Parts: sequence; C-alpha cells; structure tokens
Amino acid sequence: MENTFKIFIYKEGEPPLFHHGPCKDIYSTEGMFLNFLEKDSKFQTNNPHNAHVYFMPFSVAMIVKHLFDPIERDKAVLDHVISDYVHIISSKYPYWNRSLGADHAMIACHDWGPRATWYVHQLYFTSIRALCNANTSEFFNPRKDVSIPGTNIRTGNLSGLVAGGLPYQNRTNLAFFAGGVHGRIRLALFRYWKNNQVDEDIKIYEYVPKEISYEDMMKRSKYCICPSGYEVSTSRIVEAIYAECVPVIISENYVLPFSDVLDWTKFSIQIAVTELPNLKKILMEVSKERYLRLHEGVKQVQCHFMVNDPPKRFDVFHMIIHSIWLRRLNVRIYS
Repeated sequence: MENTFKIFIYKEGEPPLFHHGPCKDIYSTEGMFLNFLEKDSKFQTNNPHNAHVYFMPFSVAMIVKHLFDPIERDKAVLDHVISDYVHIISSKYPYWNRSLGADHAMIACHDWGPRATWYVHQLYFTSIRALCNANTSEFFNPRKDVSIPGTNIRTGNLSGLVAGGLPYQNRTNLAFFAGGVHGRIRLALFRYWKNNQVDEDIKIYEYVPKEISYEDMMKRSKYCICPSGYEVSTSRIVEAIYAECVPVIISENYVLPFSDVLDWTKFSIQIAVTELPNLKKILMEVSKERYLRLHEGVKQVQCHFMVNDPPKRFDVFHMIIHSIWLRRLNVRIYS
C-alpha cells in the first residue's frame, strides 16, 4: 500500500469549508486528517489519472459552524454545499460518473456526517465514507465505509497528547466515567451508578469533583467506561487507550474503528445496555490473567490511535489511509 496507493484531492473549494477542518475538541480527527492529507507527499498525487481514490475535501463540521443557523435550524445548508460540490467535480472531471462515486472518499466526525451525505445518494450508498458516527442503523456499511476514532484534542496542541498511565498494580480504581447525560445509554448508566454511595469501586460522575483530575482518574483506573452519547461514537475510547485504561464499551449498532484489522476483544470489554445493573459483577469476574492481557493489548494498539505531526507509520492517519485502501480494493472500475 505505502508504495502504490495514490489519492487525488480535488482542488475546488476554498477554506474554511474546504481543505480545512477543526483541529481541536471532539471533531479533531476530521480536521487532523484533512490537514495532514493536504500536506502529504507520499500518498497524494497531482495527476488524477494516476489516482486510485478521489478525495472530496469538504468539512461537515466547518459547514455547520459557518453556515448553520442555530435559530432556524435548517440543515439544507448541507444539501446546498455538498450537492453543488459533487455537481462541480462530476461536471469538470470524468471520474465520478465513471465509477458512480465508488472510488471517491470523504471524512466527517460531526454527528451529522452520515446525514450530510444523504443529499447525494451515490455518495451515501456508493462512496467511501470515513465516519466517526459509524452507525449501522443509519446505513453505515462496513464493506465500503470506514469507521474512524473520535479524538478530543482540547487545545489543538498535539504536544499535549501524552500517552501512558500507572502500572496495573497501582490502578486503585476499578472503573471510572465522567460526562454529560447525553442519550439513553448514559441515562441508564447514571440511573444505576451515578454518585454511588454504596460502592466506591465504580466511580461515575456527570461533573468531575473539583478535587479530582479527569486525566489522573483515567490513568489510575483499571477500566474506563465508554458509553455512547447522542451518537454511537465517543472520544472516551481513545482517551482510555491513551491512558492505558481498558475501555468498557457500551453501545449499539456501532462498528468499532479499524475492526477489520484490530481484534477489539483483545484490548477492550463490550457489554450490552441491559447488562448495566451487573457492571461491577462483570468486571470483577475478569481474572487477573485476562486483565493483564487486556491491559497489555491496550498498550500494543496505542500507536494506532496516536496523532502525530508529522504522521508516523502505523499511527491514526496511516490507519485511516489503510482502511480507505482496503475499501478501494472492493471497487472495480470500468474505463
């Protein structure tokens, strides 16, 4: 792949809606990938005839930020921008019509990423969509679409992304979560475990107490609870992996990132929403030997979720490229 795979980025469009993305907060993966790909010389080609994939560099997060009116709440701005863009590139170049968009790719970490592609049905059903919100109930198709991890770069400063945590014997907390009441899964989690006064082993907060450090809690917890919010994905999975804390994933219809090459059973635990009342029992029944294997597995896969500037082999940028390449292998183009 590294020697042969080539991506052509359409030059049409102007920042901030195109060729640019947010590089801080919960949509950081989208902006990071867009910005790194624009600077890339290894996978990028300026000759579209040599390309295997044609990349559409619009940012759903930036379209929403700059054009969406929070009072009118008219999502038609997504339709106007993305439909017009596909019309421009399909009129100017032969590649979209040749493949019906099957060898074209886009990326979005905004919750509305899947909805944004709906307005062009070939983009929705045919193109390669790299999405954080990888929800099969919203027609995410693992055969052609790519699930990407959400990364919350709070300051936009990559130097602040420090991976590591305490060794397992110093992880005094069994399980930890802190976050807003977003969606029914977190509501169920809070109903059973929020501010639990009986069992100090499960520490679940809506707001982290002032005397507690969120980052330190993750680094000294054995398990980090990662429930879906309003959408299936959550940046807490990546936060847990950075902290070398075994993720406990509570979600439905979620295709986990890079699951065609990573075996998530080797470094995470997945439980159903209906099992929440038995959360502690499930975690306590994990043997020490299995926990050590999970903990070691987290450390082994950590490099695949790291954001580096410039990107390094096997990091999250290269994992996304690799996932797009795998989907492109499923596409046969007839000239």
